[in-house]
Amino acid sequence: MSQSSLEGLLAIEQIKKLKYTYLRAVDTHNWELLASTLTAGCTARYDDGKYTYENREELIKGLRGHMDSASVLTMHNCHHPEIELETSTSATAKWYLQDLVFNKEQNWMLFGTAIYTDHYRLEDGLWKICHTEYARIMEAVNAPIPASLTFTHNMFDVKS
Repeated sequence: MSQSSLEGLLAIEQIKKLKYTYLRAVDTHNWELLASTLTAGCTARYDDGKYTYENREELIKGLRGHMDSASVLTMHNCHHPEIELETSTSATAKWYLQDLVFNKEQNWMLFGTAIYTDHYRLEDGLWKICHTEYARIMEAVNAPIPASLTFTHNMFDVKS
């Protein structure tokens, strides 16, 4: 295998780790970690453009506004990455998303699937997300949350 092939495989693995870190940051409400995965000018279009952000600060503020509560529990899984290295410093990817959201305060839950399309840029030796978006394949909302569903643990609320 050539050096350029090895470098390409390493870049792909770094991009996978970046996306997994992004998802973990969202689910754990770790906004500083999330910021570390994004370029300053990162743009986002979630849910077919229902939620649109024009830079990192706006994106994090928007997600915090929707999710930064002990009553909002989320699980975002991305898999089946299709990563294309465009140049040595830019790449794109498609990911299959499965997400589960519980909003205990508003008493609803959501299960969905979507296709993420991301753009990445290598900055100071680290891959960062410079654009992210997803288009829904399907979404199901159940309200109220069934009374038989019990939360036995919530990392944000010791009283869950």
